[in-house]
Amino acid sequence: MMLACQLFVSVVRNSRTLSRHVTTWSPVGAAFNAQQRKVDLFQKNVGLFGVPGLSTPAGFEVAQQRALRETEQLVETACNNPPGALTVETFDQLSDSLCKVADLADFVKVGHPDPAFRDAAEKACINIGTVVERLNTNVELCRSLKNLLDNKEVLDSLDPDTRRVAELFMFDFEISGIHLDESKRGKAVSLNVNLLDLNNEFLNGTHLPNRIEKTALPEHIRHCFSIDGNSIQIGGLHADSPDELVREAAYKIFLFPNSSLLLCLDDLLTCRNELAKLVGYESFAHRALNGTMAKTPETVMKFLELLTDKLSDRTAKDFNLMRDMKMKMNSRSTELMPWDHSYFSSAVRAERYKIDPSLYSPYFSLGACMEGLNMLFSQLLGVSFQNEQPMAGEVWSEEVRKLAVVHETEGLLGYIYCDFFRRPDKPHQDCHFTIQGGRLKEDGKYQHPVVVLMLSLPPPTRSTPTLLNPGMMENLFHEMGHAMHSMLGRTRYQHVTGTRCSTDFAEVPSILMEFFATDYRVVNQFARHYQTGQPLPKSMVSRLCESKRICGAADTQLQVFYAALDQVYHGKPQNRSTTDILKKMQEKFYGLPYVPNTAWQLRFSHLIGYGAKYYSYLMSRAIASMVWRQCFQKDPFNRDMGERYRREMLAHGGSKEPMLMVQGMLQSSPTIEELVDALVADLDTDSVTCRDDSS
Repeated sequence: MMLACQLFVSVVRNSRTLSRHVTTWSPVGAAFNAQQRKVDLFQKNVGLFGVPGLSTPAGFEVAQQRALRETEQLVETACNNPPGALTVETFDQLSDSLCKVADLADFVKVGHPDPAFRDAAEKACINIGTVVERLNTNVELCRSLKNLLDNKEVLDSLDPDTRRVAELFMFDFEISGIHLDESKRGKAVSLNVNLLDLNNEFLNGTHLPNRIEKTALPEHIRHCFSIDGNSIQIGGLHADSPDELVREAAYKIFLFPNSSLLLCLDDLLTCRNELAKLVGYESFAHRALNGTMAKTPETVMKFLELLTDKLSDRTAKDFNLMRDMKMKMNSRSTELMPWDHSYFSSAVRAERYKIDPSLYSPYFSLGACMEGLNMLFSQLLGVSFQNEQPMAGEVWSEEVRKLAVVHETEGLLGYIYCDFFRRPDKPHQDCHFTIQGGRLKEDGKYQHPVVVLMLSLPPPTRSTPTLLNPGMMENLFHEMGHAMHSMLGRTRYQHVTGTRCSTDFAEVPSILMEFFATDYRVVNQFARHYQTGQPLPKSMVSRLCESKRICGAADTQLQVFYAALDQVYHGKPQNRSTTDILKKMQEKFYGLPYVPNTAWQLRFSHLIGYGAKYYSYLMSRAIASMVWRQCFQKDPFNRDMGERYRREMLAHGGSKEPMLMVQGMLQSSPTIEELVDALVADLDTDSVTCRDDSS
């Protein structure tokens, strides 16, 4: 490993063809391309994230008790003080005290390798969740906030951020049924408790494999699946398998309806609808979209229907390309089926552009990519990463890296813990966790945000650093967009810090980073072959960008179908089975036929975390596309635009209406038609993303 790094440095120093921006490894690049330095075993264990007491699983119980004592004191303060800014500050302290335990536990229960830590964290999440439910139905606590909001003189004296946070806290009370009479309020509590159980049951069920007798499958494909005695276990779609029969079998078996899970989904949707109506909304979708950019289900459906209309010809063309490829590969059937989409769209891309991820990976060592992010943020935002050695007990795996995020004039902004490598029992997902939100503390100092970025990258070997394929590199940039949203937010209240904003706005910064990740001017600053130091050829970046447009309309239309299904499930009751609704939505919004005796909706895990909000990815992508084209496409390193981006969009978290932040960045509020046009334009036009305009 060290020899490879030294060779790289030597080549970079001596090559005349390399970019002027990269001359050697920075400490950040070196840290991610080298083995992590071992923690001193004689150091005192400081606890996870430096939290005293979390050196053992038992520390979660101590942390809970401390949070509960603080909660009691803060509730008393909120209820006994006259209405004013102090009321909102006390509510935020209350939220912060509980979130510091709940957010940390929320990560540990999925990310820690020790089952004892995971179990303790799971219990902490449940216990804190119970406390929050109780607080959301505390009439006296709510009255203290209502007294503030009903007092015009006091309300007018509040700054806009304080007023908005007060309104958001009241919204939390209202959706919990605080305004109802005692009987109905009790029913709301019961529905909320029931929903927690239904959510967990459904979420767990979406991941469970299906079993089938071994003899039910042809002998020559059995080895493609997990064999357990006389049965075969199928836990996924095998969508990338070159064997058509494997794809078909996996699709039909993995998606075969589970009667108990169908009942669970029915109960879940009924319960959500009943709760929404009880607290005064037309449907759960109306309740979920309150405060978002879209605001109403009607707006979302208009967006999805207009996008479908605009994409129809392109989608049909994409499906024809896939059919032609299927015929060319001598498939058993020429009809394009849902299990064919992923495989043949990839085949078309590969044939047209000869995209082989393994040819790109040597240019995308993890250290190089982190160096690229560091340089981009430094030029655009005046922010840099500093690698820090964790203390004993601070991290849950010795492979976790700790970054301090530092602004050139403001100093320390916060910390990012990078949990990037695969390990047993670690979820195979890329995600961002808030561990501690930023806020202005009572002593006038700022509480620094702390986040974890979790990826599933292959670990380095003795001779080779971790090498990323183009998709992994984009995912790294995407997740770092979330992290920088957390770092650069400087909200007064942690209740609205960073990514604690509407779901359809929260994805904008991360998707915007994908545009930077595929711009040759950005990529050229860091993509170097880890052995030779040679830059990634411009033609390879261009081919990669162009290939993404192939079958892009069909891929987008599939997302439209998912989003429309989510909306209808959470709209007014249909008096039809969820499978019948699926058939209808698939016919209207997708185009490939429904396969009898399948229930894809039972694998739609996003129904839990994104109920009525799955459209957010599409709307966020449209906003990100508009921001890229109008603000960064001409010059991705424009510092003035970077400062405007922070000032108008990143700094506010959820303390400002999301569309007002978009308006501040774009200097206008985009219409639904303009959002749709932005998505279509990404599929149609040759973008500067693939060109180097510096010449």
